[in-house]
Amino acid sequence: MLNTTINLYKAAYAGLSRKMWLLSIVMLINRSGTMVLAFMTLYCHHIGYTMQQGGWVVAIYGLGSLVGAFAGGKLSDRFGFYYTQFSSLFLGGILFIVLGQMRSYTSICICIFFLSVVNEAFRPANTSAIAFYSTGKSRTQSFALNRLAINLGWGIGSALGGLLASINYHLLFWVDGFTNIIASFLLLAILPKISLTQQKQLQQSKHKQVNNIAVSPYKDKPFLFFLGLQVLFAICFFQLFTTIPLYFKEGLSLNEFLIGVVMSLNGLMIALVEMVLVFKLEGRRPYLVLMSYGTIVMAISFLLLNIPFVHGFLIALVFMFFITIAEMISMPFMNSYYIGRSTENNRGQYAALYTMAWSVAQVIGSSSGTQIVQAIGFFNLWLIIAAISFIGTAGYRYLFKQNVGPKLSST
Repeated sequence: MLNTTINLYKAAYAGLSRKMWLLSIVMLINRSGTMVLAFMTLYCHHIGYTMQQGGWVVAIYGLGSLVGAFAGGKLSDRFGFYYTQFSSLFLGGILFIVLGQMRSYTSICICIFFLSVVNEAFRPANTSAIAFYSTGKSRTQSFALNRLAINLGWGIGSALGGLLASINYHLLFWVDGFTNIIASFLLLAILPKISLTQQKQLQQSKHKQVNNIAVSPYKDKPFLFFLGLQVLFAICFFQLFTTIPLYFKEGLSLNEFLIGVVMSLNGLMIALVEMVLVFKLEGRRPYLVLMSYGTIVMAISFLLLNIPFVHGFLIALVFMFFITIAEMISMPFMNSYYIGRSTENNRGQYAALYTMAWSVAQVIGSSSGTQIVQAIGFFNLWLIIAAISFIGTAGYRYLFKQNVGPKLSST
């Protein structure tokens, strides 16, 4: 039994390139310091602003990430993913430190907007880098490895963030800033420099573009419909960073340390399980079907928050377990789905639109979630979020039945 398990883990990690492992190390270092966003609503509440104002701060981050995602895609296609990633990490680190010095509500909003523009420009470039360092056969594995690094870092960062917040909230900004800066120079130190010319030449030699369906992402109707579903999915998922921490504190009476412990469960579960799960699911179910499964599990996770007469810490743990299962079933395959529709010439634009869809959801989810809580309470918010998840589930099934796009793994 033990040997079978060990062999399963070996198989799940087999075939990944050395450069993908190095890129994931950079992500792990970077995300181990990612804690500001998860505690931003609590921080705003801590320094005297309302729950609704805290929600707007996170929404403004989402608005800035729209600009950053678009710019990151353009910069990645224009100058290459290598230097775009470095610039985003380095400048983002400086802005995290600057944000921690802001005190007025206006200055916080302005600073977090520019921080998000710079910080989120990283994502399209990073997506292009993953596609470059992987093959069609190992692409979903590569995205899963990158997510593993992100979420393992998130688990470490959330636990550390809870501890730091219980001591002094401003420590969050210093740690987040310095880990960004360290990650930027680590990228330069351990990954070979790739020029835009090398990026395009090597990509063309590695991949025969057999799955390209549309020349422009703006004309790819199935992809645009898919983006609409991503907005619905992400509106629900982003409650994890806004209303969920508030509910844990005010509804379930958890302190900052326990909130950090519960939030860290998400990253640790993904680190232990996701690569094996992706290995077992890859090629066995269409991507869109897997997304529908994950979305319905997410609906269930939010409904569980309304179970009465159960200890708050236990409810928080059960919720985090189920929403993490939902994330692992669906999100690794979302990247593979849209990457399979792109070419080396427009991959940055596809990645930018995909990231922008998540940013739109962050704006809507962060601002509306806290307003709904103020108006009709947490109980009704979770019912609304579950209903949106069910609609998203139906949408993924509909798109699958239309028989469009790469439904199984790209080879």
